[in-house]
Amino acid sequence: MSIEVQNISKSYGTQKALDAISFSVKQGEIVGFLGPNGAGKSTLMKILTTYIASDEGAASVAGFDVENSKKDVQKNVGYLPEHNPLYLELYVREYLTFNANVYNVPKSRIQEVIELTGLTPESHKKIGQLSKGYRQRVGLATALLHNPEVLILDEPTTGLDPNQLVEIRDLIKNIGANKTVFLSTHIMQEVEAICDRVIIINQGKIVTDKKLDKLITEEQEQLIEVEFDKNISNDDLKDLLNLKSAINTHDTTWEFTFLTSEDMRSKLFDFATEKGLKTLQIQLKSKNLETIFREKTKK
Repeated sequence: MSIEVQNISKSYGTQKALDAISFSVKQGEIVGFLGPNGAGKSTLMKILTTYIASDEGAASVAGFDVENSKKDVQKNVGYLPEHNPLYLELYVREYLTFNANVYNVPKSRIQEVIELTGLTPESHKKIGQLSKGYRQRVGLATALLHNPEVLILDEPTTGLDPNQLVEIRDLIKNIGANKTVFLSTHIMQEVEAICDRVIIINQGKIVTDKKLDKLITEEQEQLIEVEFDKNISNDDLKDLLNLKSAINTHDTTWEFTFLTSEDMRSKLFDFATEKGLKTLQIQLKSKNLETIFREKTKK
């Protein structure tokens, strides 16, 4: 296994950031690690990169224990933290040369990662002159310099515009063809485009760990979006059969999830008539990762 996590727990004072979580990641997998703010994602990534220690449990990366073999872990991990730390006054090649010396890798590797990450047209500039997208490329190039087995990426596309996001997404996917990638993000479309598997964490515990295609296809519950002409209360909904959840997304628009294969749209029309409501629009929706994420992490 490229990553092995066994009953890892971590607390900050009275707050439990991670609560006895366990999972493993095989070599070559691209895994999306998802969760709300404060769920424990960054804490686990810092543990896996030996930046902080866990309180309980054990973890290994590329076969090396994160507590007892820190140097070996660091040699086998490429890490891009959420806030990409760069020396803005250095030129791109100068910065990569500095890091190549730290890792003691051949200077020829610098040109390889520049080409791999698409930095060639900007490689003559100071990092401070680069756009956010190219600064992320510099961070990725740095993480790849020592040719690690595992890439750990914490919010790699935060703050990017749509074009930059697609570019970095494609870059990560290409890199993932030859490496294990473990990435955290809040952008569900990014996970759907890149990842093979999804782990969702909430309040320090894993609530879902499945292959992405299996997760989507297993969620056969019926999701219907309805816009009424006026507001309703939760008490009004008690008469709806097979209703699993009801979310008031905005104003008079609701998302209803039903545990049945029967098309519930006609039942919703009948419900509206009984309550003296009009349905302004009604739409049967397929579940996507964003919907599943919201259901798995709601309080």
